[in-house]
This record gives sequence, structure tokens and C-alpha cells, in this order.
Amino acid sequence: MPLYLASLNSGSNGNCYYIGNETEAVLIDAGISCRETEKRMSRTGLNIKKVRAIFITHEHTDHTRGVEVLSRKHGIPVYITAATHRNSRLMMSPDLFRNFTSGNTVRIGHLRVTPFPKNHDAAEPHSFTISGEGVTAGVFTDIGSSCEHVKHHFSKCHAAFLETNYDELMLENGRYPQALKRRIRGVKGHLSNKQALDLFTTHRLPEMKLLLLSHLSAENNHPQLAFNVFYPHAGGTRIVVASRYVESEVYSVS
Repeated sequence: MPLYLASLNSGSNGNCYYIGNETEAVLIDAGISCRETEKRMSRTGLNIKKVRAIFITHEHTDHTRGVEVLSRKHGIPVYITAATHRNSRLMMSPDLFRNFTSGNTVRIGHLRVTPFPKNHDAAEPHSFTISGEGVTAGVFTDIGSSCEHVKHHFSKCHAAFLETNYDELMLENGRYPQALKRRIRGVKGHLSNKQALDLFTTHRLPEMKLLLLSHLSAENNHPQLAFNVFYPHAGGTRIVVASRYVESEVYSVS
């Protein structure tokens, strides 16, 4: 049974990623409105009734904006750490609140969701791998540096959403204030194209089928630039750039 993946939105204006099988699915983050999430899923032929859980990586609003309404309207449980919940100030029904802890796999039907810590400037940031029927996909965004947790879990993935937030020269020569540039480049900031490429070339699974370049900066990167960095090193991996404006197609990974 394959896994199906789609980016519903990817960028500082909102992040939401769909991973599922034939019968159930999860969303990693819900950073666009409920209405927009519904519209984008409908356009790609995805059924929101299959979404059995929402997993939250951290409290920043571009990852949580649509959580309250989406969860309440469709009765979807939200998995979130206590510290992230506290700092997000999300008002969710207690019946739909679920806690998770690092390294403890959560079963959602036939899917296994494994959270692991990462470096980012948030209260208790996590990323996730999602596995089913021998296929593993991962979401690796909002990462300042590739710690051992990130390297270990990335090396297991047949498909992944990988942050390529900025081009180093564009950031350096851009209009951002120096303090913001330092934050982005810092160990708890974001991955550059170069840093992400190093993770990909050094730790990818030989059988990796799909890589979606994600969370690109509107100011400090460009889709074609990021694609051109990765394409010469792709080998048998399909390289796709996730958009900050529209949903992707649905990809099947066996």
C-alpha cells in the first residue's frame, strides 16, 4: 500500500502537509485557514474525512493558524506537546487534545507517526516521520541545523518535505536587518539550500523516491534556484518545489 503526500501550502505564510494511505491520513501542521485547507484538498481529490489527526511541529502561527476551526469543525484530534500548546494559546476542546512525547510512536490506524526533536526557536519543536506498509515519509522544516535526530530520521525516508529556506547570497545581500539575518542563519533558525543539500547527499536513503523542497523564503530564495541546486544530485529521487501559493499534486510513493 503506497503513501500519498501533498503540500497544501509551504512557506512563512502558512504550512500544511498531507500524508496518508488509502484509508486514513494525518496533517502535519495546519497553518492555513480551515476553508482554504478544505478547498485545496478538494481540488486535489483528497477527502478530509480521511484525516484522523493533526500533528503540530511548534507554536508559530504559520503552523497553527487553522488548527482550532479545522479540529472543531471536523472533530479531528490534535497532537501537540504541553509546552507547544501552552505557548500557542490555542483554544481547543479538551476532548480533541492529545499529547505526544519525543520518540514515542503514535498509531493512527495503519500509520505510525514518530516525533523527534529538532533545533528551532520555539518552545518544544518537533518534526515527524510517518510510516505505513514499509514506506516512510518525513517532514523536515523549520530546522536551524541538522542535529543527529534529524540525520537519523531523514536517513529512513523514502519521501520527505525538506526545508530549503534561503540562498546564502540572497540573504546576505537582501534587505532584512542584520538581527533577522542572524536569526535565520542561526542554529535555531532555518536551513539554507546548501545545508539542506548536504543533508540530502550525505544521509538520504538510496531508495528515496521523492523530495519536496519546502518552506522557501519569498525574499531570500527562488523556486528555480533551489531546484537547480538539487537537480544535479538527484540520482533516482524526484525533486519537486512546494509552493507557498498553491497546493501540490498528490504524490504516490510505494
